[in-house]
Amino acid sequence: MRAVDDLGAFLRAERARVEPGAVGLPAGRDRRVAGLRREEVAVLAVVSADYYTRLEQGRERNPSAQVLNGIAHALRLDADARAHLFRLAGLSPTPRLGAARDQVHPALLQLLDNFPTAAAYVLNPAYEILAANRIAEALLAPFGMTNMLRMMFEHPQAHAIFGDWETVVRRAVYAVRFNAGTYPDDPEIKALVSDLLPRDEFRVIWEDQTARGLSRAYKIFHHPTAGRIELIYQTFDVRAAPGLQLLVGTAEPGSAGAEALSGLAPA
Repeated sequence: MRAVDDLGAFLRAERARVEPGAVGLPAGRDRRVAGLRREEVAVLAVVSADYYTRLEQGRERNPSAQVLNGIAHALRLDADARAHLFRLAGLSPTPRLGAARDQVHPALLQLLDNFPTAAAYVLNPAYEILAANRIAEALLAPFGMTNMLRMMFEHPQAHAIFGDWETVVRRAVYAVRFNAGTYPDDPEIKALVSDLLPRDEFRVIWEDQTARGLSRAYKIFHHPTAGRIELIYQTFDVRAAPGLQLLVGTAEPGSAGAEALSGLAPA
């Protein structure tokens, strides 16, 4: 799909998500569209209705930063969605992935081992696990796979192992779409999305158009041998290797989950 088509699809999806009342407009029963009308977005963004329509339909290809800021305000976009909007419009420089994009520096490997009571691993933009500490390896061993998104959609036990599967996969797909906007030419992301699109569960979320980077998240694992483990994940960008992220999952100290987690990889 061309970037201009992606931009139009993104604008339509975000427009449909805005409740009229949230922007001071009446939510009358005679509305025939979800969310805002195009002309309402145009008024709120201080652009002409014709211009905004052309932008949504892909007939306008060069919006200014001022126009995009107005649209972002009108659609109540958060920081991630605003950044995604600018990238789709070609007004944000595309970061470059290094030639060693899938190589983890020894210092980062050493850091992974310094989380003895946490599940820590490194992801690339296509959700491939490049490195993991002993606890993370044991936690994810039942999947026998190295791509987190493929685990969630392709493994037959994914629904059972991820106690909050629907929430987890939605966040993951949103993050991959965010990465796809950041690295639009990345062949690994393109291949991943192409492989998963035939799956209805993935396609519905992907076509939602939401793009949101990883941040703090709560996950529940039902591990085949360790049982229920509740983790809080924090995500850190690896600045020395653009595109890579370090995820660290910790259990509440003293909880049954913490005991189960430490038992996965005893010293």
